[in-house]
Amino acid sequence: MSQHAQLITADLVDLDLSATTKDAAARSLAERMTAVGRVTDLEGFLADVAAREAQMPTGLEGGIGIPHCRSAHVTEPTLAFGRSADGIDFGATDGPADLIFLIAAPAGADEDHLTILSGLARELMRPEFTDALRAGTDPARVAELIRGEQPEEPEELAARSEADAEDPAGTPAPEPFTIVAVTSCPTGIAHTYMAAESLERAAEAEGVRISVETQGSAGFERLAPEVIAAADAVIFAHDVEVRERDRFAGKPVVDVGVKAAINRAAELIAAARARAADHVPGAAGVAPAASSPMDRAGEPGDGFPTRLRKWLMTGVSYMVPFVAAGGLLIALAFAIGGYQINEAPAVADHFVWTQTDSWAALFFQIGGAAFGFLVPVLAGYIAYGMADRPGLVPGFVGGAIAVTVNAGFLGGLAAGLLAGTVVMGIQRVGIPPALRGVMPVVVIPLLSSIAVGFLMFIVIGKPIAEAQSGLTDWLNGLSGTNAVLLGVLLGLMMCFDLGGPVNKVAYTFATAGIAVANPGDTNMEIMAAVMAAGMVPPLGMALATLVRGSLFDRTEKENGKAAWVLGASFITEGAIPFAAADPLRVIPSAMAGGAVTGALTMAFGSTLRAPHGGVFVTGLVGSPVLYLLAIAAGTAVTATLVIVLKERARSHRDRVGAAAETAASPAPVATATAA
Repeated sequence: MSQHAQLITADLVDLDLSATTKDAAARSLAERMTAVGRVTDLEGFLADVAAREAQMPTGLEGGIGIPHCRSAHVTEPTLAFGRSADGIDFGATDGPADLIFLIAAPAGADEDHLTILSGLARELMRPEFTDALRAGTDPARVAELIRGEQPEEPEELAARSEADAEDPAGTPAPEPFTIVAVTSCPTGIAHTYMAAESLERAAEAEGVRISVETQGSAGFERLAPEVIAAADAVIFAHDVEVRERDRFAGKPVVDVGVKAAINRAAELIAAARARAADHVPGAAGVAPAASSPMDRAGEPGDGFPTRLRKWLMTGVSYMVPFVAAGGLLIALAFAIGGYQINEAPAVADHFVWTQTDSWAALFFQIGGAAFGFLVPVLAGYIAYGMADRPGLVPGFVGGAIAVTVNAGFLGGLAAGLLAGTVVMGIQRVGIPPALRGVMPVVVIPLLSSIAVGFLMFIVIGKPIAEAQSGLTDWLNGLSGTNAVLLGVLLGLMMCFDLGGPVNKVAYTFATAGIAVANPGDTNMEIMAAVMAAGMVPPLGMALATLVRGSLFDRTEKENGKAAWVLGASFITEGAIPFAAADPLRVIPSAMAGGAVTGALTMAFGSTLRAPHGGVFVTGLVGSPVLYLLAIAAGTAVTATLVIVLKERARSHRDRVGAAAETAASPAPVATATAA
């Protein structure tokens, strides 16, 4: 194939490799790469090869060694091949390797060239390919073979014609067992694609339909949702975390290392069949659902609003753990040492093990350090959601600048979006092959940081800071009716989608307000209103199942028991099973209860410094009795409304059923009597 022309040449083929160790073999083949200008720093490249080899052995069953790495010292994707007469130990379980492939990819190699590398890795799984390499005598012919330039053999064409003649009508076959699989390895070059090829060949031999998602260096193309939905089982063959694992939620799964798929593919196919036969939803061995929409850059075909929501949610999902850890530590510090603890000296210089105030100051300062990352993490991972890892550096830099110029969370949002946009623009520029190796480690971070820094410091940072300051002043000035209306709005948002994007907007708004050393009463009142309202939906549903269990089925009543704990823990998602079964009655009821609780909490002036914890942080609440009363009121409203609505729905169904029965009954027949 023409696209392979620059991957390997005769100069990169050694049919009499004299090396006796894997390090010597890598050096011998790397010297050939250096000689033709594919490697700029031999020792630096070999260090990268050794680092990759240290992660896991690269020997494969069948006499193959495939050392490989991505390196900034490689100018373009390159493959060198060596054949050893005595064999070299690359750590395979069946002995030494006689076919050694050294694959070198630039740190910033583009998708086309990495796709070529993946294709070659797949070829290594074909016995006819490796047999031809062992029999080859001409380096140029071997290079052509690796480049995929060999013509199809006449007997293969004849066999295909015979197969077509046997079934000219194309008789439909019964639906085969269907598997979806994900393969990935630390470098995402060779093992990823070899595992995919091995699974595909084993599935073909077993009459199984399989679709494989290779999460490699070139990124990955997501399996279509309908393909995943139709699958009977899932195979994860990976040595790094599977990205977007929640897409496979509820499917029976076989989870192994990537080498298992290469060496034992048929066993994995059989295991997937067995797991599907014993499949019980929710049991062990079933792919779990993720609790947050992490690493979602947007599916192909998504509109801009959808992609924007996913980018923002990526940033928020990575920020929330910092909010929880920092906020709870600060709240604990205030509980132990009082609100004056924020004036304590640095604990690095003044810490006494036996003094309670020292521990309170320690917790406060650790929490403050965690809070210091909120805006940079938000910006960095918004950019990551847009442009993957290249977006991290300018995103974090832009977020840090937002903190410096007092642009706050609004500045963080802007910085993340700017960073992702700038990096995506740079990635679209055509780059000479000689520069590809330095793009991800030097050029993209440098240029994008300059651009984002300039925009944040000079152009938009100050206006955003002024807007942030104005918003803060407006919030601090809220009182009376305005504060109650804000509580109603926040309560409605918290209960609208039960943990979804609208809920997260309200929660982020509240946590942003307390993520400062001196947040002020209004911001702490907002945090109290948001947490209180977020507890109402599951608590309301739990109460409804207790009061009128006859309106709910057996599963819902069991979910109601769990909802008590989930609601008390501020896990709004505890109401989702009820909303999924009856959204038109559950969601409005939850929103009404949340609005009541939000309004009452603001009216009572309850305050809260902790960003999470539910009723278990009531000791940190200002006016705790009134705070609990507001939660109880909202819970009662939600339970009452959902009971009334379900009763009306049942009465309506009963009337319709009775009318249908009356209409279907035969009319009475009149009988005449003789006079």
